[in-house]
Amino acid sequence: MKRRLAAPNKWPASPRKGLMKIFTSTLLAILVAISAVAPAHAQIVEKKSLNLDGAKKAIAAAVDYAKKNNAPGGVIAIVDEGGNLMALERLDGTFAMGATISIGKARTAVLFKKPTRFFEELINKGRTAMTAVDGFTPLIGGIPIIIGGEVVGGIGVSGAASANQDEELALAGANAFAVAGRAETGGREGNQPGSTPPATTATFVDPKSVAGAFAKGMPLLETGGYKVHASRRVEPGQAEIHTLDTDVIYVVDGSATLVTGGKAIDAKEIAPNEIRGTKIEGGQEHQISKGEVIVIPNGVPHQFTAVTGELHYFVCKPTANTPH
Repeated sequence: MKRRLAAPNKWPASPRKGLMKIFTSTLLAILVAISAVAPAHAQIVEKKSLNLDGAKKAIAAAVDYAKKNNAPGGVIAIVDEGGNLMALERLDGTFAMGATISIGKARTAVLFKKPTRFFEELINKGRTAMTAVDGFTPLIGGIPIIIGGEVVGGIGVSGAASANQDEELALAGANAFAVAGRAETGGREGNQPGSTPPATTATFVDPKSVAGAFAKGMPLLETGGYKVHASRRVEPGQAEIHTLDTDVIYVVDGSATLVTGGKAIDAKEIAPNEIRGTKIEGGQEHQISKGEVIVIPNGVPHQFTAVTGELHYFVCKPTANTPH
């Protein structure tokens, strides 16, 4: 009698197929998840924004300036980088509408990344179509707040003695970060003006970043020992005195009239070691154009009194230890 040998152990057909389906489905799910996450991450842009402590700091600086310069009132509004209101303070004696106007100025400055003076002067020259833009407040007194070369918020002021004083208060608030030792953007260290020691390694700025900085008129690099600005000017400016910074100017494009020396009239300190005036008396007038280099020592008044087209110029600012 013959015995039939037992067949070798094998997985039953149906369980094996079931396991293969589970394995294949799991693998496909993992691959789909990975492919979905990678592109999504690549499409995210990180932006810095002022935090509440930073907003309070800007308001405190503006209020301090208002008190020192006998401003009859003023509403100071701070918005984040998206134009959302973060903080607002109304000084005694300010008209009620000042709050609405100051918020509008701050939003306009941050969303367009320009001082609102630029738009008021542009409209006064005939570009009235801009007034049709929704949520647009083209009145002097709005300043973007810049830290580490990025616009992180905006400050708007309304209700001081004049439009110029509105702007002075706003500048004082925005410049509160020029002497800070730490960025007010969530507690992380930043390279806002004065926050970093002089660099010990070479710094390279790519052409795209340089072109972008010239388009907006922004700093390229600011440290405790020096600053490098890609400046853009389309209008005359105020009289300026930098008590610590020497301006080394290289004109990249355009032409302008620059007055140096003499005496700044109605001079006021808008920030530590920064003085502004309405005009210069007794100065020397210079016509500057593409390719020229101008060195203005710290303590010397200077003012752009006329600009032809757009003036683009690099400004390197070595900082002295003591005023001139």
